[in-house]
Amino acid sequence: MRLPIGLAAAIVFLGGLATAQQAKQSKPVNSGKPATTIKVDVNEMGTIRVEVDVVNILCSVRDKNGRLIADLDKEAFIMEEDGKPQKIKYFTRETNLPLTIGLLVDVSRSQENLLEVERQAGYRFFSEVLSKKDMAFLISFGADAELLQDYTGSAEMLRDALEQLRISGGFVTPTPGTIPNQHPRGTILYDAVYLASDDMLRTEVGRKVIVVITDGVDVGSRISKSRAIESAQRSDAIIYSIVYSDPRYQGYGNGWGTMKKMSTDTGGRVFRVSRRNTLERIFAEIEEEMRSQYSLGYTPTNPVKDGSFRRIKVKLKPKGLKAQARKGYYAAKGS
Repeated sequence: MRLPIGLAAAIVFLGGLATAQQAKQSKPVNSGKPATTIKVDVNEMGTIRVEVDVVNILCSVRDKNGRLIADLDKEAFIMEEDGKPQKIKYFTRETNLPLTIGLLVDVSRSQENLLEVERQAGYRFFSEVLSKKDMAFLISFGADAELLQDYTGSAEMLRDALEQLRISGGFVTPTPGTIPNQHPRGTILYDAVYLASDDMLRTEVGRKVIVVITDGVDVGSRISKSRAIESAQRSDAIIYSIVYSDPRYQGYGNGWGTMKKMSTDTGGRVFRVSRRNTLERIFAEIEEEMRSQYSLGYTPTNPVKDGSFRRIKVKLKPKGLKAQARKGYYAAKGS
């Protein structure tokens, strides 16, 4: 089913997609999640609220040459929250948590000549990365955002959805030596990230990843960049950004800084497609990294849930190693 989502839906994804909710119910139960202290409360409306006292962090570790390190033990890690040391209670390598991937593809006019490459590379990525318990969805965004494929574990269904990618947005005319002419309808990048994070991923369990293919230029979003990042952080979603630009539109803004911040703040990475660093090669790197993560869990020494942002820092005792993890979380009430 194909669901159009206009700019008016930037705050609410059409009140919640019924099909998405059905798909979520059919996802496998997360049996690999470490035991946590959980408080369950049922209010007068019959709504169940679950409070979890353990903060789970996924991280990757690289050496000074950028090589992934996947054989460390718990003693190699140091965890801090707001500068205070935290005791790591739960630790796993090569986690078996279910993986949920949202692929967001920019279909604005400036991406017109890149769509076919994105289709082919996207299908290969899904074919290789999805296991039986993993799920994925596909959203395209330009002047509007469209859910082209709801939650599925079928690479074939995702391939069919990738075939539906169509240019959406104001007509851009590249003029030599000038900034291309852009009509009022633009590229709702921030809205698309917010929708993927808040509506599709917020209530999911396990590992959650958003892969965004775009030139990084936002035109017309109602959601700000900071709020889009916050929505991903609140959903515990890691953003991998792939900056892919048609050379004809190089003068139309520079989205590298935007996409780097989105990725860095959520524990992901940013890539740029080039002749040497192809889209297919980037997808392979993302897949390798997702399969080489560590899961760290701790109970915060600060138990107050006041909605504030708590800064997290993951350090390594061995010299020359660097951890890649999200920068923090929101200590929200009833989260």
